[in-house]
Amino acid sequence: MKRLALLSPRQRQALFAALLMVLLLLPFLGIGQANIDVAANSCAYAALALGLNIVVGFTGLLDLGYAAFFAIGAYAYGILNSFQLHPHWSAAWAPLAAIGFVAKLGAGAAATVHFTFPFWLMLPASAVIAACFGMAFGAPTLRLKGDYLAIVTLGFGEIVPIVARNWSSLTNGAEGLNGVGPPVLFGYRFGINATPYYYVGLGLVLLLLFISLRLKPSRIGRAWMAVREDEIAASAMGVHTTRLKLLAFAMGAGFAGMTGTFYIAKLQTATPDMFDLPVSIMVLVMIVLGGLASVWGAILGAVLLELLQAWFLPALSGWVQGLGNAIHSPFLQNLELTSASELIFGIILVTMMLYRRDGLVPVGRNEVRLSYEQQDAAVSRGAAPAVARLRAGLAETTADARPAALEIRDLTVKFGGLTALKSVSLDVPPSSIVAVIGPNGSGKSTLFNSITGLVKPSAGVVRFAGRDLLGLRPDQVLRAGVARTFQNIRLFPNLTVMENVLIGQHTHLSAGAAGAVLGLPRVRAEEREAREFVLELLAMFGNRLVPRIDQGVAQLSYANRRRVEIARALASRPRLLMLDEPTAGMNPAESIELAEQIAAFRDFGLTVLLVEHKLDVVTRLADNVIVLNHGEKLAEGRADEVRRNEAVIEAYIGRGVVDA
Repeated sequence: MKRLALLSPRQRQALFAALLMVLLLLPFLGIGQANIDVAANSCAYAALALGLNIVVGFTGLLDLGYAAFFAIGAYAYGILNSFQLHPHWSAAWAPLAAIGFVAKLGAGAAATVHFTFPFWLMLPASAVIAACFGMAFGAPTLRLKGDYLAIVTLGFGEIVPIVARNWSSLTNGAEGLNGVGPPVLFGYRFGINATPYYYVGLGLVLLLLFISLRLKPSRIGRAWMAVREDEIAASAMGVHTTRLKLLAFAMGAGFAGMTGTFYIAKLQTATPDMFDLPVSIMVLVMIVLGGLASVWGAILGAVLLELLQAWFLPALSGWVQGLGNAIHSPFLQNLELTSASELIFGIILVTMMLYRRDGLVPVGRNEVRLSYEQQDAAVSRGAAPAVARLRAGLAETTADARPAALEIRDLTVKFGGLTALKSVSLDVPPSSIVAVIGPNGSGKSTLFNSITGLVKPSAGVVRFAGRDLLGLRPDQVLRAGVARTFQNIRLFPNLTVMENVLIGQHTHLSAGAAGAVLGLPRVRAEEREAREFVLELLAMFGNRLVPRIDQGVAQLSYANRRRVEIARALASRPRLLMLDEPTAGMNPAESIELAEQIAAFRDFGLTVLLVEHKLDVVTRLADNVIVLNHGEKLAEGRADEVRRNEAVIEAYIGRGVVDA
């Protein structure tokens, strides 16, 4: 797999073209209808795996009821192209009959309607129907996380087959739908021949593969992966997490609904047992086997598990039974491995989690090896283009707005019986740097969390540029012009430097899912400009980050991860930048270097609120210093004044030292 990653784009295209040619010629290679049918089933499972990969792989939502949407798509087509429903005929049905959606059976008062909705129309229609169910189900449930979400989706996955079993008038109950009409293309009726279904399934997989490959590197794909990596950080970078999760859920459901229509058209029957929990588990194993978030891995995992069921397990069962006959073992003679497929899937899942969590086709990250010259080069910053853009952005946002001043009045935060902040008031004037200092546990991070919507205060007022921030979600706070970093670095570790900083521009980009899939010129130009801006921002840190733009941030040094987090916050083009201990973990030289860069932010008009423990950095930077202790404001003034304040000295080093 690593060798494939080393291929050039042209070589990959040639390899894909050769593989596609083989797949197109497969039915003509004399493999027989049974094997072509296996290939068609592999296409159906690959389509399902691509849909679940968006939900689980891209967005990190554990969906254990995915087969429910598969069932919804299947029954949508089955009900509308079978003899299950036959209402009385009336003149109102005539327009649908004229376009071939219904047919009239019988004559006179006994005439009934036979639904004949075309397969080709129902493919997209079933996707829409399933997506609507996905949104209806996801809207109240996607605020849950982790195990709670998994349990709810598991329940939904069980409810749909139960409804299908018991709503006999609509679904024919446990007996299932029969007589579902096969597709018809240019007068050719598919019937039971596996070859045309194989080509339809292959076309479906190619379509969903194209959509997945277009979405993954797009603005929407990056937001999904940010939610997967760290939902709090994603929200702080302007991502409306609930909306993005709902979009992923709906899109995954749409993939499943479309596949359900294809699958039932191929089988020409549907029963509730076809959509029980084992199907959801099998599709989940497929994407784990192939590699979470790996588009090609999802397809490979689906093909391998279908071949395991259709070829390997029956063949292995025959060998084991033959061995049992040879050694006269009744147990081996009656062993049927195909009936233990669920156990085998579970073993595969556990094995992959233990020994190869990234799957067979892991999502590769470049391990950038810098040359000695790059590592040893002097830091030379090229900040001019980025500063010009940031200044232009500030000019745009402040043209008709009040000055970017932060006002906090009587802010109180309580966690049960603990008061973390008590009636704290402070002001951060425009284009200034204000530092908040204090011992550990004094409420500094709680202050930041209250301003940015992560903590709901008990009382008080927080205004920025005249706008009340209390009650806003973190993404709304960012849209108001307030960006932040975190005390404990919250990057997206499985994404590259470039991808991390691009997520900071999420609110300034407008491309949606449709625009990303269609690859509109406007979207391509927007993405190109966004990447150029990221490169300009990273140039502010010289050779620290620019040579590492394609490197996963988990591979960076601690100091460079800090720099990436600051660059990501700057990418949102804020008016107020809140830095929570930005120089933590840096040596003195790195701290001074970063302090100089923060001072430059003020020079081009950015307002900075800073939490910092290193008093030499505070003295170098801050126009004003505010000291917190036990959740209360202890002192305020210039840095040199605060350093001589006896109450501050006592808070930091104890009463005995002051008395001495």
